[in-house]
Amino acid sequence: MSQILHKLRPAEGATHAEKRLGRGEGSGHGKTSSRGHKGDQSRSGYHIKRGFEGGQMPFQRRIPKFGFRNPFRIAYAPLTLSRINALLQKYPDLTHISANWLYEQRIIRKGMPIKVLGKEPLLRPVTIEAHRFSAGALAAIEAAQGKAVSLS
Repeated sequence: MSQILHKLRPAEGATHAEKRLGRGEGSGHGKTSSRGHKGDQSRSGYHIKRGFEGGQMPFQRRIPKFGFRNPFRIAYAPLTLSRINALLQKYPDLTHISANWLYEQRIIRKGMPIKVLGKEPLLRPVTIEAHRFSAGALAAIEAAQGKAVSLS
């Protein structure tokens, strides 16, 4: 095995001689060391800025900008009355729907505030804890003799 290993060489044409810079004019890479005359790229410490397109208007400045993203927006997890009816059918002894129970059942992502939406009538009275209620949902819960408990 060792007889073969010492004979290993890269394939013909697979390697190139190192470009030795700044070793005199006779080397072909002397004087400016293949960097050309003047300009950014001839200087030490040069690096191209991210997004730079050679002086052409960069992409992030070419594309149109519109709209507004409110940094203070609160994204509520929607909980519809039809979903609550489905839960009431699945769990016949369910009388109280809390935010923690919804998180534990993985119906709503943990930490998200809940907003109850919809207008359809509930199957039976139930107490629902949520952060917000739409006017239609509140009316439907009260019409079924249920309770809407606001968490905030």
